[in-house]
Amino acid sequence: MRAYTLLVAAPVAALVASAACPASAQERRIDVPAGTVAESAIALARQTGSSIVVNGSGLSSRRVARIRGTMSVQAAVQRLARAADARAVRISSSAWRLDPLPERAAPARRTAPPKRVEARPVPPPPAAPPQEIVVTASKRELPLKDMPAQVAMLEGEELSLGGVGGTEKITQRVATVSSTYLGSGRNKLFIRGIADSSFTGPTQATVGQYLGDIRLSYNAPDPDLRLSDLDRVEVLEGPQGTLYGAGSLGGIIRLVPNSPDLGSTFATGTLGGALTEHGDASGDIGLVANLPLKTDRTALRVTLDAVSEGGYIDKPYLDRTDVNRTSILSGRAILRTRLAPDWTMDLIGLGQTTHARDSQYVTRDQPGYDSAARVREGSEADYLHGQLVIDGRIGTVRLRSSTAIAGQTLQERYDATTDVQRDRVFVQRNETRMIAHETRLWQPIGNRFGWVAGMSLVDNRTELSRSLQQASLRAATTGVLNTMAEGTIYAEGSYRLRDNLIATLGARYSLVRLGGSAEDVSAALAMERAAVTAKRDQSAFLPSASLVARLAPETSLYLRYQEGFRPGGLAIEGDFVRRFDRDDAKTFEVGVRHGRPGRDPFDLALNLSYTRWNDIQADFIDLAGLPSTANIGDGRVWTISASSGLYITPDLRVSGGASVNRSSIDEPPFNLILLLGRTSHVPNIAEFSGRLGLEYSRPIGPGLDLDARAWASYIGKSRLGIGPELGDFQGDYLDSGLTVRVGNDRIGGTLSLTNLADAKGNRFALGTPFAVVRAQETPLRPRTIRLGVDFAF
Repeated sequence: MRAYTLLVAAPVAALVASAACPASAQERRIDVPAGTVAESAIALARQTGSSIVVNGSGLSSRRVARIRGTMSVQAAVQRLARAADARAVRISSSAWRLDPLPERAAPARRTAPPKRVEARPVPPPPAAPPQEIVVTASKRELPLKDMPAQVAMLEGEELSLGGVGGTEKITQRVATVSSTYLGSGRNKLFIRGIADSSFTGPTQATVGQYLGDIRLSYNAPDPDLRLSDLDRVEVLEGPQGTLYGAGSLGGIIRLVPNSPDLGSTFATGTLGGALTEHGDASGDIGLVANLPLKTDRTALRVTLDAVSEGGYIDKPYLDRTDVNRTSILSGRAILRTRLAPDWTMDLIGLGQTTHARDSQYVTRDQPGYDSAARVREGSEADYLHGQLVIDGRIGTVRLRSSTAIAGQTLQERYDATTDVQRDRVFVQRNETRMIAHETRLWQPIGNRFGWVAGMSLVDNRTELSRSLQQASLRAATTGVLNTMAEGTIYAEGSYRLRDNLIATLGARYSLVRLGGSAEDVSAALAMERAAVTAKRDQSAFLPSASLVARLAPETSLYLRYQEGFRPGGLAIEGDFVRRFDRDDAKTFEVGVRHGRPGRDPFDLALNLSYTRWNDIQADFIDLAGLPSTANIGDGRVWTISASSGLYITPDLRVSGGASVNRSSIDEPPFNLILLLGRTSHVPNIAEFSGRLGLEYSRPIGPGLDLDARAWASYIGKSRLGIGPELGDFQGDYLDSGLTVRVGNDRIGGTLSLTNLADAKGNRFALGTPFAVVRAQETPLRPRTIRLGVDFAF
């Protein structure tokens, strides 16, 4: 096992990291992010197994650009020295020292000879702390070792290796994150056993999805944005109500895009083609460009992605094969302007359109991938998002103000054929418009105290319309409009009780005004409709408390209490519109964390949580065969989650994770017992899921590197939903993948394989809620091989 040591030279900050394996002249892949000289020296020393001493506080604090490429250790150290305006001095075969270049000598002055002083031994200065991993999703740049929650940090470059993907790249890497599989742009995400249903209805999601500081949507499905040109993705297990408010019962997923580089022009691209067993071919293309627009004050960063995924589902009754081709077109642009030395303004715009030609479910227990549906189904999903961000510093206090507007439209087609009514299609359209704003002030925790305080406003409007179509006939069914306006203030503070003990208290107060109306209802129901849809107010006070104890330099133990909630709304049941109430979750958890993932020789995170979930909002199938929403009772969820990583050699790392969930639901309200029956478990979450991964990186020749990633995930059994119609088991399958890249910084070739065993499985989705094919399942995508090339210029 490798051991790292830290040294300091001179009475100022200096940094060294060394490894048991010596540095050599052999070229290897180097990737050191931009930062201070001290931070870059630590990262370079870890990657090369060498020792680097930085001499002097002035030199340590200088900023240097990213160092990336295939080179020898000596060449990398010399590049760092040139960037820092320093001199690299070789101390031994595996150790260097960086000295500041001498300043131009001033004219000599005549002075009295110095007095003779007896030399005294200088004690060695204390070791400087290693480079921190900072969790920006904490809203106050909290170091990972001081974070009282289970956190997963996914690097953007790792997510794009082997081709840009969507949310499935996250579920493949984090065992506690799961998803339904209705299709891209239609799914719901779940974290830590907090799941409500498989359908997209009026309920707010249990997982908050964010781009920077602003949520992507309020009560709409996962837009499945392409994870292209991201700095990282942060996953925080929930609830996260104090800092993120409504809709974070299970946790949050935060996308952090790369910011424009004000001082350089560059472009990167990817191109790939894939073949799917039992299916059609696929293709994808991506482009990233960075363009400085005005000296060093303004720059534009543009990202474009297009993918066409071949289908693999056949519909014999329609005499069509590979019907479920999905096309995705996505783009993002960020314009950054430096307003002052410590102030920036970002304008962000992104859009994505997703077109699924048909559904992706099949008839259960059949050898092939055939669907018994007799009509064309499919979906159209469109997402638009604009954001303005002001970021700056007032002394030691940071400020960030974000304002956004987002629109999301999803139209779905379901087979609603019956024995009496042939070739009937049920069409559901969900249109969402959200305006959101947040301003916050914070001060990172220092020697004693750190805090964050902010306010947010959200205005959301969602309209759900439905119709039944047959040939040229169209009959509108009851629809519903939900409106929500939310105002919030929140604050959280941390205090170091001792050097190794941090206590945190926080609270959030939200006031929510709910409203709405029923659409396409008969005049006879007008009076009842007016009473049900009358505006009403709800409020929520969400406290939180935590304690973090440092047991060792790289080991922390934490305790945390947190709450979260979702406001109520209006749901459709048959021809009626009725209310459903808010639900809330209270969670107590204990966890231990050791090491930094991907940086230390060994890392481990272990967490045990208990959640009391009251008045659970969930979807079910009503007597008309349509999805509806109700409060189904109170529940309890126990979750144990773990993740770990180990460097077997300097080039080979093994990682893994697992999640165990045990849940129970009290007896539902009396009016739902006859419809739903009795249920004992929260739906959609497997009792066990686990993941194992291998990462291998090393130089294989002059200017050539090999990067390989392999993974396997097991998803255990679960039930689709609430009620007898959704009580069938699903899950109990193994998914796997392999990606190999050979190349350098300028160009590389990639081979990717997914679903190595060509497992069929049964993922968490119901193809149609109607009684067309009761025995239906949503299979894994069959074995797929992709060849790709990436380039930079």
